[in-house]
Amino acid sequence: MSDVSLRLSGITKTYNAGTPAAVDVLRGVDATLTRGEVVALVAPSGAGKSTLLHIAGLLDTPDAGTVEIAGEDITGASDRMRTVVRRDQVGFVYQFHHLLPEFSAQENIVLPQLAAGVARRTADARALELLEIVGIAQRGHHRPAELSGGEQQRVAFCRALANKPSVLLADEPTGNLDPATSDTVFDALMTLVRETGLSALIATHNMALAARMDRQLRMDQGVLTPI
Repeated sequence: MSDVSLRLSGITKTYNAGTPAAVDVLRGVDATLTRGEVVALVAPSGAGKSTLLHIAGLLDTPDAGTVEIAGEDITGASDRMRTVVRRDQVGFVYQFHHLLPEFSAQENIVLPQLAAGVARRTADARALELLEIVGIAQRGHHRPAELSGGEQQRVAFCRALANKPSVLLADEPTGNLDPATSDTVFDALMTLVRETGLSALIATHNMALAARMDRQLRMDQGVLTPI
């Protein structure tokens, strides 16, 4: 297995191309994430960080450049292949947890595994393992509405890692939380990354959290540079 979980090479993206309203959102972005590495993506609003995360996570396609995940070039892959790679190799976490309200915390982590063909008993064991890592195994049978904001977001992290992806992409995952809860959730994230060996690219405005990650990258005017 390659030590490189995610490689972006020469990524460009322009909206409204060929019109007076054309906007060059990404201008030749290069980035590499290795296994076990947590990288902060720091950017002002509108700088293109969400577009970059969507391209990295195969939710969008670049105008030019290549996307490699776990050593495989996905750039020209079919929609079906992109869906399979996204399901098996990429985990997503957003500012809002997006947990399914009618299911328990454990069931929210089990469901994506069942969709991938994992047996129920194995999926339950994986869900409990992840909940234990983030310290809320005792809350596994509670529904999202019965959990605190920090607990909900920790479940969202566990769900994102349910299928043992190579890459975790997170867009302001602590943005809705108070500082103390943000620290707790971030600690849980770091534990998950270290325990599982995946890579994480985390967009954040919180410079204190960014400073605790292995590297920091700044997105500005479509260009990615190290801080």
